[in-house]
Amino acid sequence: MPDTADILRLESLQVHFPAQGGVFDRILGRPAVAVRAVDGIDLNIRRGEIVALVGESGSGKTTVGRVITKLAQPTAGRLLFEGHDVTSVQSLSALRPYRHRVQMIFQDAYQALNPRHTVFDIVAEPLRSLRLAKGKQVTERVSEALASAGLNPPSDFFARFPHELSGGQRQRVVIAGALAVKPELIVADEPVSMLDVSIRAQILQVLVDLREKRNMALLFITHDLPLAWLIADRIAVLYLGRLVEIGSADDITFNPRHPYTVALRNATPQIGSNADRGELPALQGEVPSAASVPKGCRFHTRCPLAFDRCKSEEPPALEVGPEHTSVCWLAK
Repeated sequence: MPDTADILRLESLQVHFPAQGGVFDRILGRPAVAVRAVDGIDLNIRRGEIVALVGESGSGKTTVGRVITKLAQPTAGRLLFEGHDVTSVQSLSALRPYRHRVQMIFQDAYQALNPRHTVFDIVAEPLRSLRLAKGKQVTERVSEALASAGLNPPSDFFARFPHELSGGQRQRVVIAGALAVKPELIVADEPVSMLDVSIRAQILQVLVDLREKRNMALLFITHDLPLAWLIADRIAVLYLGRLVEIGSADDITFNPRHPYTVALRNATPQIGSNADRGELPALQGEVPSAASVPKGCRFHTRCPLAFDRCKSEEPPALEVGPEHTSVCWLAK
């Protein structure tokens, strides 16, 4: 079970990207527009806890992960690691100890692995760049990381190149690269989305086992709600840069209180008839542009239960159960 102490906390986090206007925008003097990829979220992760960040493509999930791993700088808000404000940490010397403790597993193993490097060099790279080991220590740490990621015996993979590996083995090498520095928090960005079902189960088991053995915290980014329920202690649902619901994995999956969470659940294929499930109608239309979010509840243009109040007022975060919060007027 996770420790009650927070290892990471996001406070009012915002990430806005300036959008280039066209020629007519400049001629007509139209104001510059910013894409609000992340628009004020509060989230905490406890030591040893697995938190799943769920939402459709374009909701801001990866941007949150990139801010946590210091690959993107927030526009506003704070990033606290073990109570220390690390929001403005940017220099290489200051980032070394942070990246020793916080690592990221990237979604696309094909792009994350250098095709000209062997598996040994790929996994050893963070150890060398962060100056955590040298000589025989590097070999020992690489072997340990590969074994922890399920690549046994490790020495059989040292001299292989990425093109000589299967998809599941590539993903395990990416995981091993993150594990080599023995982090305390890992951000896993869709780590199994490109794998078939049988390999997915193996990779997920590796992540769960690591949590148990090392008391390591994990932010698991996915668009798959059932997958999040399978692995996470808590689930946070993200829509257009805002958290719309957060709670235990069971509450979010089986007792969702926000229409968007219900829609995510109902979008999952079910075995057998859905006629008696009493599900809400499917969401209509595309996700609104993050550069032109309407005033009021940003979800109202797609919500089948929206009413006039949704167009003008942003709903508050309402406590609907123990550690279960939903941002919707109908969640009372």
